[in-house]
Amino acid sequence: MNNEFVNVRILDNFYQTSSFFPMPVVLVSTVAETGQTNLGPYSLCFPHIIAGQHSMILISREDSNTSLNLQRTGVCAINFVPDDKRTMRNCVMLGFPGETTAEKMANSIFTLLPSARTDAERRPGAQYPGIVQEAVQVFECTWDPSYPLKHTAESPECRFVLRLDKIVMKKHWADCLFKGRGFPRLPVDYGFRDNAFFWFTRASRPYRVPIPKGKGVTVDAVRFAAQRVDPDIPWQEEAYARLVKVPRIFLTRVIRAALDAAKEEGVTEITPEFLDRIRDKRSRGQR
Repeated sequence: MNNEFVNVRILDNFYQTSSFFPMPVVLVSTVAETGQTNLGPYSLCFPHIIAGQHSMILISREDSNTSLNLQRTGVCAINFVPDDKRTMRNCVMLGFPGETTAEKMANSIFTLLPSARTDAERRPGAQYPGIVQEAVQVFECTWDPSYPLKHTAESPECRFVLRLDKIVMKKHWADCLFKGRGFPRLPVDYGFRDNAFFWFTRASRPYRVPIPKGKGVTVDAVRFAAQRVDPDIPWQEEAYARLVKVPRIFLTRVIRAALDAAKEEGVTEITPEFLDRIRDKRSRGQR
């Protein structure tokens, strides 16, 4: 193999035509004018704002069913489907432009369930797309039109910033997520390489690389762990800092104990003083 670098011409759709660029494969469900749920396969769908206002960004042709439906209704669901050849063949079939929703969905192999939004989470009179029963997880989203939809008036694609309203996940995988054990097999798109095929790759078995022991536990690591255990109970920044000296192997256990104590006492925010108090109680053998 020749290891010399050579220039590659940058073409439109450079992520497909001029590079190897692994991307997720998702089905975006929207509501057509007829009220029917439309499924469109997408790879250009990524996390956009990851702290505070959680959101995804979706890049879509301006004249696609998904784009037109999103601009009309303002809502969609991002369905993460499992990796198998039958699923990918149907995703490719659903991705060809020019068909109406009825024509496209006549060939869908997927089962649609009603939106997982509760009545309190729905806008009066709004229509929400169905979600894919076969999906591993689903992000239900609302379009944020305050961000520019196009970078120029002549742009052929739209960039939707989708506010993350709700995440639902199959229970088995939710258990794996919070235990840090086990991963679903999700498809990865390597791009359109020629006039005959789409190319996908199957992820190999995940492996882990430990954080260097000398780095210790950071405030960010404590924050991340606490939000994974229970995102509904807020922590003050100084409270996160109280736990940086806890050995990493015990960090989740200590966080769970603090949250359990907070729930028992009706505490709605974890403060440094609260952590000091429960630490002192435990050191005296109290509960």
